[in-house]
Amino acid sequence: MSLHVVAGAGSTGSRTALVLAEAGERVRLISRRGLGPEHPLIERVVGDTTDIDGLTALTAGARTLINTTWPAYDRWPTDFPPIAAAVLAAAERTGANYVSLSNTYGYGHVDGPMTEDLPMSPVAVKGAVRARIWLDALAAHEAGRVRVAEVRASDYLGRDAGSVFNFLVTRTVIAGEPATYPGDPDVPKSWTYVDDVALTLAAVARDDRSWGRAWHVPSTIMSLRDVVERLAKLTDSPAPQLISMSKTDLAWAGAADPIMAELIEMFYSLEHPDVLDSALTQRTFGLSPTSIDTVLADTARFGTV
Repeated sequence: MSLHVVAGAGSTGSRTALVLAEAGERVRLISRRGLGPEHPLIERVVGDTTDIDGLTALTAGARTLINTTWPAYDRWPTDFPPIAAAVLAAAERTGANYVSLSNTYGYGHVDGPMTEDLPMSPVAVKGAVRARIWLDALAAHEAGRVRVAEVRASDYLGRDAGSVFNFLVTRTVIAGEPATYPGDPDVPKSWTYVDDVALTLAAVARDDRSWGRAWHVPSTIMSLRDVVERLAKLTDSPAPQLISMSKTDLAWAGAADPIMAELIEMFYSLEHPDVLDSALTQRTFGLSPTSIDTVLADTARFGTV
């Protein structure tokens, strides 16, 4: 029975801990308030992912350190680097394998499906943050100091996903009210279920083929409009009214909401196709995206659990 340390008890961290525990693995789940699911094999502890010494002590003896901790969206440039540095240092000090949860921002603007072998080529500040975190970890791997892997997801769906979709769309569509969302609603996009993130993190953490590269979470490719219409149908809601927000609309919304303001630099990914190719992950680990109907049925419960 191996010990896995999961940093972050949000939706992805908690579900990853459960996947590992249900597979018979011991899990130490770290968060600032000691939160997380109850399970005989999950030890919930209070910890700070910027505290290198404390994190090192909590990681001692672990097979894998999985980082799912993300700071507030508008504080990435200041808050992400110390978290990433501390987690990487703790893995190096203890000899634990290191798995980091990330997204597609580091790729920048890509014409065509995004594959794991694409270089980091960010065009936004948040993308540059994510790219630097990965390149620093990869350099440590190549120097032989630690074994690392990165799991990359796209736009989140799920009942407790802290996603733009949930914040702007889920409740309004179910209530039969107009929903606003930035960008072009008809371009293809990848939608990642938080449960599939957890399954991928757990698979990567336990497989010796994982190290030294990135892996994409199996995700569903649909336009925003198709997802919204499917959500309305599954919940017996009125025909949805979807209003596209322009970059100017975002600027006005951002004057009162710092999170909305942060979407302005990511607008390129909202008005052009944003497609995640997960074929490698599916072939290697035997994973596949959860049915979109199952995903949306769970998403419809946003804010109720």
